[in-house]
Amino acid sequence: MQSKTKMIFIGVAVAVLLLWVLISIVPLYWMIIGSFQDSKASASFQPQWWPEIWSMEPYERFFGKTMAVRWLFNSLLVSSVLTVTNVFFASLAGYAFAKLKFPGRNSIFWVLLSTMMIPAQVTLIPLYVLMINVFDLGNTYTAILLPGIASVGNIFLMKQYMSTLPTSLIHAARIDACSEFGIFWKIILPMAKPGLAVLAIFTFVANWNDFFWPLLVTSSNSMRTIQVGLASFRFAESTDYGAIMAGATIGALPMFILFFSLQKYFLQGITIGAVKG
Repeated sequence: MQSKTKMIFIGVAVAVLLLWVLISIVPLYWMIIGSFQDSKASASFQPQWWPEIWSMEPYERFFGKTMAVRWLFNSLLVSSVLTVTNVFFASLAGYAFAKLKFPGRNSIFWVLLSTMMIPAQVTLIPLYVLMINVFDLGNTYTAILLPGIASVGNIFLMKQYMSTLPTSLIHAARIDACSEFGIFWKIILPMAKPGLAVLAIFTFVANWNDFFWPLLVTSSNSMRTIQVGLASFRFAESTDYGAIMAGATIGALPMFILFFSLQKYFLQGITIGAVKG
């Protein structure tokens, strides 16, 4: 009886998962297929599960009518720089909070952690005024990058991860007269590769998909990221669905490359601590 109940439960779980996968994949599939339709099919906006005529015209129109290459460069630059800075500063702060003892360590950590409870909308206007009116950084890469150089959430993630690393190796390195930065660079970072990979994936994806802040602080077409550029192209060319699908496909492509290239570290990172011994 228990075996039969277990099989029914497994069957229901598999059916729910398959349904969820289908719901998730259909829009993605339609986006990719829509990006290869000819101009007539694109203008009609009729869902086609398999195009009668395969065409590269949507990609030609997207790159021909927009500054797509510039938008992709801006997104790649912003996402890469913020990923590097977040991985470095968050891992450095995480190591300090997890393994070093200094006055006020817990108090500083909890003050930082409490800032995560403040909604981003509350600080958006003061941050905008600071960037535009005080520092006069409007329509610059600095305005896009500066607020996201380090994230409290990432510091918390790395602190929790580095707390699981063995302290005995740190003590051994100190006995061998290794500096604190040398311990961090040569011992902690190699052991923290899975956690760093997860942090890099999350940070890159978040900044690649960021829309609102780049929209606020940029005004020229050449400074737009791919997400902001797609939105402006959508409004300017409201009937060219094929080109929009092509742009969305191009914009999503780096996410697939990043995830599958770091999938091993990502899976290792999310399973750390799940099994003891």
